[in-house]
Amino acid sequence: MPTMQDVAVRRPRTPVELEGLPRPGRCLVMGILNVTPDSFSDGGLYADIRCAIDRGLGLAAQGADIVDVGGESTRPGAQPVGLEEELARTVPVVRELAQAGVCTSIDTMHAPVARAAVEAGARLVNDVSGGLADPAMAATVAAAGVPYVAMHWRAPSREMDRHAEYGDVVADVIAELGRRLWRLAEGGVDLARVVLDPGIGFSKRPEHDWALLARLGSLQQLGHPLLVGASRKRFIGAALAAGGAGEVPPAARDVASAAVSALAAAEGAFCVRVHDVRAGLDAVRMAAAYRAHLDREP
Repeated sequence: MPTMQDVAVRRPRTPVELEGLPRPGRCLVMGILNVTPDSFSDGGLYADIRCAIDRGLGLAAQGADIVDVGGESTRPGAQPVGLEEELARTVPVVRELAQAGVCTSIDTMHAPVARAAVEAGARLVNDVSGGLADPAMAATVAAAGVPYVAMHWRAPSREMDRHAEYGDVVADVIAELGRRLWRLAEGGVDLARVVLDPGIGFSKRPEHDWALLARLGSLQQLGHPLLVGASRKRFIGAALAAGGAGEVPPAARDVASAAVSALAAAEGAFCVRVHDVRAGLDAVRMAAAYRAHLDREP
């Protein structure tokens, strides 16, 4: 694995395309649909299946390129849910959205949920554990043949904060994601379908999150498109408080989240995962205009 001094920062000049996913010619916007009672900013709002389906259709109508359906909270301190409960929460929603023509992903760490969701029409598996939580995930994704998001992850939600220790967080995340790629390939996953996620907020303190965002170009040395999921997270609240805004609850962080999405997209992110789709779309459109201007510069 090269050292950080060996890394040449690269900004891809053409958008990445993955089979089965939209190709809008800009950073994709993934709308968050938590079918849970306990997610950190919107838990319980869409726990009812019909409400969740309506919300997913609404996100698509607002312009979400992908609607990401999750049935288990991964907020810090969250407790796991049973497999049958996660299946019951997510699969009917995925099926209805897919039948309505919505590009849907499944946010899960569990291979049986991923398998059932893909069979119901999900086009992408978004695994915050990068395959570490369920050893069967690699074989499941390989058999499904869909794009797969592998996030940097060190521990389950209930204990993740105890693992937020790094030397150089960017170098450490690159090294650990590199090892995940090797293991996924060993498990039969086609690496051409893998998207990487640096795991903003997962076993990270705010200074770690900002370092990863500031050096997204360095993460591109791994040769994979990057998904950034920063929306409403703790480091945004901390930055707002430090800047004089006071205590800002998660649901009131959407403007700041859009600013972070614009920064990530300008640095070459393949996709941003957001709660507020309209603001996220505006953010990535501004980033696309900015990058187009940069590309015209000598």
